[in-house]
Amino acid sequence: MSLLHVVGRVDGFCSVPSLQDYPFAMFKKFRGMFSNDLSIDLGTANTLIYVKGQGIVLNEPSVVAIRQDRAGSSKSVAAVGQEAKQMLGRTPGNIAAIRPMKDGVIADFYVTEKMLQHFIKQVHSNSFMRPSPRVLVCVPVGATQVERRAIRESALSAGAREVFLIEEPMAAAIGAGLPVSEATGSMVVDIGGGTTEVAVISLNGVVYSSSVRIGGDRFDEAIINYVRRNYGSLIGEATAERIKHTIGSAYPGDEMLEIEVRGRNLAEGVPRGFTLNSNEILEALQEPLTGIVSAVMVALEQCPPELASDISERGMILTGGGALLRNLDRLLIEETGIPVIVAEDPLTCVARGGGKALEMIDMHGGELFSEE
Repeated sequence: MSLLHVVGRVDGFCSVPSLQDYPFAMFKKFRGMFSNDLSIDLGTANTLIYVKGQGIVLNEPSVVAIRQDRAGSSKSVAAVGQEAKQMLGRTPGNIAAIRPMKDGVIADFYVTEKMLQHFIKQVHSNSFMRPSPRVLVCVPVGATQVERRAIRESALSAGAREVFLIEEPMAAAIGAGLPVSEATGSMVVDIGGGTTEVAVISLNGVVYSSSVRIGGDRFDEAIINYVRRNYGSLIGEATAERIKHTIGSAYPGDEMLEIEVRGRNLAEGVPRGFTLNSNEILEALQEPLTGIVSAVMVALEQCPPELASDISERGMILTGGGALLRNLDRLLIEETGIPVIVAEDPLTCVARGGGKALEMIDMHGGELFSEE
């Protein structure tokens, strides 16, 4: 698999345009002169956009609030991103707050298209005409051809004039500064909102890769289920996420942390307060954490001996928002006996790596990209 194993390039010019289409094609290319090239990490939990020369210019929740009229016949976008996320669990009957991405791939094509349109327009707020950028989208290594095609078509429908796809582990490795072009093994574990991607990279290629549908959202679900089971109370996604960020841990720590939480008591039907501690959250997270550890162990078992030797000496690197879970590196060190490093600013590694990949397109042209 080549560096930047991109599953096809789509720019609307795969065939010679007819005379009828030619003016539109030229106008789209003209609009592109006033647009920034974008690297988009289209995640289950958050969408990040990197612009060459500017860095990360957008980091918003992948949430859209959709308003329906009373007849239910027409839809309109009420809010996107952080504003929409604040509506989760709080909307009236005619507004639905939707997460259009599930497990790293598109679950709702229409809503994803509207979200991308909004974000692309937002990062081109100073442009005097509709943007038509080149776009590189980072996709899970386990995404099917149908899922990849849906992502490309959604980006094109949102206004992109040319679309490239790169698999997330390669983008994460580039963004984390790993020596992907050298004849040594590098291992990256990218833990996103919907998936965990594990890859071994050497000589500009992915030697081994796997994807498990476990990520930050599964952590939140595990906390919600634990509270329901042990406290007979129901909490929402936002509360579970706050618990995870405040006292969540993947490995027993020296200090016991606590947090006050309010939820709806299922027996009484009224709000009740209670206290959770970090040991309880550690217990709640055991199942998803075991899944991540298993994926890493399988990758090490499948790795060629010489590359395994490189990894045991240099360690693996953690990227993605899930890498921010307290003591996750300690858990992996304990289970594998291999050094583990959390990347600098792990949440943005994939988007930054995609941005560097776009620069490589300019340097080397399309030969780095393999066709579908």
